[in-house]
Amino acid sequence: MFRSDKLINYPIKEVPYYHIYGRTDLYRNDIPLFWNGSGIEVNVSGSELWIELDTDCDLYEPWISTEINGAFMSRQMLLPGHQKLCLFRGLDPNTVKNVHFNRELQAMSEDDVCHIIIKGLESDGSFYPIEPKKYRLEFIGDSITSGEGTYGFTSDVDWVSMYMSSSINYAVMTSKMLNADYRLISQGGWGVYTGWDNNRNHAIPKYYDKISGLSWGIENEKLGASKLNDFSSWIPDAIIVNLGTNDASAFVQPPFPDPETGETYKQRTEEDGSYNEEDLSNFRNAVISFIKLLRKHNPSSHILWAYGMLGYDLSLPIAMAVSDYRRETGDDNVFYLQLPNTKEDSYGAHMHPGVKSHKLASEVLYDYLKSLFDRKEV
Repeated sequence: MFRSDKLINYPIKEVPYYHIYGRTDLYRNDIPLFWNGSGIEVNVSGSELWIELDTDCDLYEPWISTEINGAFMSRQMLLPGHQKLCLFRGLDPNTVKNVHFNRELQAMSEDDVCHIIIKGLESDGSFYPIEPKKYRLEFIGDSITSGEGTYGFTSDVDWVSMYMSSSINYAVMTSKMLNADYRLISQGGWGVYTGWDNNRNHAIPKYYDKISGLSWGIENEKLGASKLNDFSSWIPDAIIVNLGTNDASAFVQPPFPDPETGETYKQRTEEDGSYNEEDLSNFRNAVISFIKLLRKHNPSSHILWAYGMLGYDLSLPIAMAVSDYRRETGDDNVFYLQLPNTKEDSYGAHMHPGVKSHKLASEVLYDYLKSLFDRKEV
């Protein structure tokens, strides 16, 4: 394979300038990428740039994407092992290129060894400072925030990692429109109180305080996934929560027998199809508790609960919970926003929102957040 004889190898922490996306253990000499949307950004001259990686998986191969000068350039699966990928080659050595390397795949709670580690960069150019983004946004959600279905055709139903992305989902679209740094915390099938199948262990709030509480197994623990997150190191201007879709599904799914406790869980419906009030109350309380947890760790952040891309079943209970929280605490920096529902012509793979639906949601979020930030800056 042809490679420039002028390439200089830089261990990643010796690269003069770079920006990290996503939660990670900052005290390591490498950069583990745990969440979808995590990655690095560099400004570099030279004709050639390579990235050095360690990757592994048992079930779900991690996918990555690359952007150069803000334009989508490539997307591919990574196989296990140590490898070097060429991010660009043969370009004008005197111009500075902005390069964004990105993990596409969510943290995989069902694959204990799935990981990507950035070890270093190789280039025949020089690295330059990166202009800080104007805002910081944290997105918390389920398969919608994991970008499930954004790649693939509507008839594609195989549950594999290539259908997930951060390169074309609403969270990253919104962030780019606002010139914002972003972090994504998401897991397909999970909720705020229960997973889609009534598994109450699959609730995002239980793992929010860890760097990547959904990256399990010995290898991910060694990489720092189970460490407490340092919330003071990255303070979001706004936190956008998109949870509730799977909590709604639990009401129409069979009971879940927990193999560890022996208990059986079920979000119940009444004979007329309405939601059981006790179970609905448990859901509302879970929303309130999560907002309190978010506020504890993020005292100054605007909190927005945005919901509705796959139905409005729990819109009213969520809005009521937000209102109850505001009344109980006096915290008026928390709001509810309804997102556009996915229409028949806007689905992607797995009957999930497609690119068109994500774009519509991002436009609604952009308008809301732009107005919010403009008012704060006056």
